[in-house]
Amino acid sequence: MRFSLFVLLLFSVSCSNPVEDEPDFAQLEWDEIRELSEGEDLTLMMWMGDPYINGYMNDYVVPEVKNRYNIDLNIVSGQGAQIVSTLMAEIEGGTRTSQIDLVWINGETFFQLRQIDALYGPFTGMLPNSTFVNYDNPFIGTDFQQPVDGYEAPWGNVQFTLIYNPGQVNSPPQTFQDFETWIVTNPGRFTIPTEFAGMTLLKSWMMTLNGSPEPFYGDFDEELYKSASRELWDRLNRLKPYFWRNGETFPASVAQMHQLFANGEISFTMSNNDGEVDNKIARGLFPETSRAYVPEHGTIRNSHYLGIPRKSAHKAAALVVINFLQSPEAQLEKMKPDVWGDGTVLSIPDLPEGWQQRFSRIPGRVQAPDRSEIRERALQEPGPEYMIRIFEDFRTYVVNR
Repeated sequence: MRFSLFVLLLFSVSCSNPVEDEPDFAQLEWDEIRELSEGEDLTLMMWMGDPYINGYMNDYVVPEVKNRYNIDLNIVSGQGAQIVSTLMAEIEGGTRTSQIDLVWINGETFFQLRQIDALYGPFTGMLPNSTFVNYDNPFIGTDFQQPVDGYEAPWGNVQFTLIYNPGQVNSPPQTFQDFETWIVTNPGRFTIPTEFAGMTLLKSWMMTLNGSPEPFYGDFDEELYKSASRELWDRLNRLKPYFWRNGETFPASVAQMHQLFANGEISFTMSNNDGEVDNKIARGLFPETSRAYVPEHGTIRNSHYLGIPRKSAHKAAALVVINFLQSPEAQLEKMKPDVWGDGTVLSIPDLPEGWQQRFSRIPGRVQAPDRSEIRERALQEPGPEYMIRIFEDFRTYVVNR
């Protein structure tokens, strides 16, 4: 959603009362919440663009919550702007209960939903498995510089990686200047998708061109953004003729970029999940020699979360499902390279000894980098306003220029 439109709509949103006649869940024992959740239908809206993620949800999570809790979990496709616009329309229209009970969100979407008071909370303190989550970790307890404050529950933790074909890239670029040199000397072999993953790369480049990422930590700084982004747009425009298809068009999604990489049209793709390369190789989409790495200038590490719409009529079921998704069992299954390969949000040393041993026995990575190594190059996400502005300005000053 465009920032200007969002601001205008924000002032028109009325803050209606929560769902009538619902209990104060914070005053209930967990067993009472469990009892209230039984037999409920729950609708989760989430991005469904990856078959491994879809498989984890449909083949593992859906049957597990049905068998364990008698909850019917229905998954519908939607992300970001669609989630915001749906919940905003319900608030503006005075809808009593939401059509959505659970949302997969982070960053920009969390910011916008908090602005329109669309999320229920704080609720994370009610979840038994939340005791295994270290909210003092800035990559867990802070979402795009925003304290989660109990209004969203951490679900997974990832770091951005670039994926390359060693048969076409002898020595992968480590600095922005290295990328400039490689792109110019290998015309048509690099591009940037115009969605979340591409914008995440651009944010890391903007921070490295500034000389330090630290000024971007904290509240949005208009002058800092103007100065740093101007430098980025100027340099990208000088590179644009050397991009895939001469920079006349850009992939609309990272899935499209993955396909270009798989077909050999480009030499790099990218992922917000540092373990995804092994998934794609196992599936036969990427060449077996494909490798993922984090350049010396660092990449953004962040978490993704689950939120409950304030107007959900099935909050008990939402709480129970979130607690299951944070459980050691569900987190371990999700972390397996052949399932999803998503990083856990649990603090492993805080788990019972038996679970610590199980996590230590997860199959090792093949072409994905070791997490303990890339964490040294992890950058914090800047505030959500930077994402909103980059999303718009990349199109204005580079794509459509």
